[in-house]
Amino acid sequence: MSEKTSIKEEQKIEIKKPKMYKVLMHNDDYTTMEFVIQALTEIFKKSAIEATQIMYDVHRKGVGVAGIYTYDIAKTKSNQAMDMAKESGFPFKLSMEEE
Repeated sequence: MSEKTSIKEEQKIEIKKPKMYKVLMHNDDYTTMEFVIQALTEIFKKSAIEATQIMYDVHRKGVGVAGIYTYDIAKTKSNQAMDMAKESGFPFKLSMEEE
């Protein structure tokens, strides 16, 4: 008769939070304030008040934070806003920056 020895190994699974990215809107002399507010409310789901505040940041400081998301969501929203700008004839620029 043979004896079986079993060793139980404990594994620790470490779940890391995904890196977050800021979607930045950049000021230009052609894109209208109304368009920026529309993009913020429709794509970035901001309230009219939040969108107006971000639009003023873009206008006064040259850049504003549209939102902070995981990479895939940030990229998707940036692309949607730039496509919307292109369709409307604006040279609107967005970028992403790791938080």
